[in-house]
Amino acid sequence: MNAVRNYQKELDKMIEGIGAAGECAPTLFLHSCCAPCSSYVLEYLRKYFRITVFYYNPNITEDEEYRKRVAEQKRLIAAFNAQLPEGMYRIQVVEGDYDPQCFYEIARGLEQCPEGGERCFACYELRLRETAKRAKEGAYHFFTTTLSISPLKNAAKLNEIGEKLAGEFDVAWLPSDFKKKDGYKRSIELSKEYGLYRQNYCGCIYSRGQ
Repeated sequence: MNAVRNYQKELDKMIEGIGAAGECAPTLFLHSCCAPCSSYVLEYLRKYFRITVFYYNPNITEDEEYRKRVAEQKRLIAAFNAQLPEGMYRIQVVEGDYDPQCFYEIARGLEQCPEGGERCFACYELRLRETAKRAKEGAYHFFTTTLSISPLKNAAKLNEIGEKLAGEFDVAWLPSDFKKKDGYKRSIELSKEYGLYRQNYCGCIYSRGQ
């Protein structure tokens, strides 16, 4: 029987070897699903990395909802940059293409899957594949996602997909389970502090009804 991996401990060990952010801090291309989930992740990782947030979520199937979420993401990053601790880099942000048809194509035949099942896994890969591709093109040292902070997301599957794509694109995957060490709790606190919009469903039309 395989031992259960502790991705947070793996991340801690990697960070120990990196040290505090500075002139030689490695670059991280960070996929973000939303501002609330990214809040703690950014607070935590900007101490060690030069971060570019990649907002790529074609699974959000309503245009108005997408626009609201991306605006909140950019507002949070602007607020973080306005309070930039000494020795840390400004957080950059890149917005990916918004094309819900990409999501519908990978979800075809999986519409009736329960939330958290195979449809979600296909959605993870859709978003992480584009993240890995962009990370490779931009010569980033690492890529990862904020998705593992959610208690509703499968951290093991996210890391499995990330590691597979790291091999495919030849760019390092940063392991994570950001909900650990009270990460999810801290994201709620930061959401209140910054008055962030916290959606009550993941984003796709199928998750809204579940």
